[in-house]
Amino acid sequence: MDSAFYTIGAQRPKRKSRIRTSETEMQHLLIAWIAISTAFAFVLSGSARHNPFSEIVVRYFIVSMFTVGIGFLFHELAHKVVAQRYGLWAEFRMSPTLLMLAVGVAYLAGWIFAAPGAVYISGSYITQEQNGRIAAAGPLMNILLAAIFIMISMQSGFVEGLGRYGGLAVYLGVKINLWLAGFNMLPFSVLDGKKVFSWSVPAFVGIYLLIILMW
Repeated sequence: MDSAFYTIGAQRPKRKSRIRTSETEMQHLLIAWIAISTAFAFVLSGSARHNPFSEIVVRYFIVSMFTVGIGFLFHELAHKVVAQRYGLWAEFRMSPTLLMLAVGVAYLAGWIFAAPGAVYISGSYITQEQNGRIAAAGPLMNILLAAIFIMISMQSGFVEGLGRYGGLAVYLGVKINLWLAGFNMLPFSVLDGKKVFSWSVPAFVGIYLLIILMW
């Protein structure tokens, strides 16, 4: 998901190749990564979540960091990189309230509510095509990650060597990334799908077909 502050028009922002970040953004990404991984660890651990430092919770936390956490992190960074390539300012900002809600609900109720924050984008003018491409970058990154996990899953000897939690990590790496892509491609509200649909219906349909075929 990305939040934008600019005017959609005909003027094309000057492309810049250098990717810029800040200490604040890095801190927000790290906190959100840990919080989302913790929330999913609680959900995956079932009743064991009531002892947050138990071995099973810790193991699921590690699994979540390299599946859910990576999916979230790379999704947001994809928005950022494409936006900055178009000469726009773009940085991730977490939502402390929603992160606390996600962890709290996961611990108390055992179900997930994941809305860690968004990439905030600002600039002067941007074309509708550029706006759509920025939005599509996040879900496409999740599809790419799912494809990588699928290729890993085909290496049966390697997956078996990872043990029970390794196999689960590969499975979640596929399903969670496809779920993130599918959810964010819904054409509603501030979700990526609304911007992609406004830009190109064929691109919107094509991305959803990829998600369905890979599921």
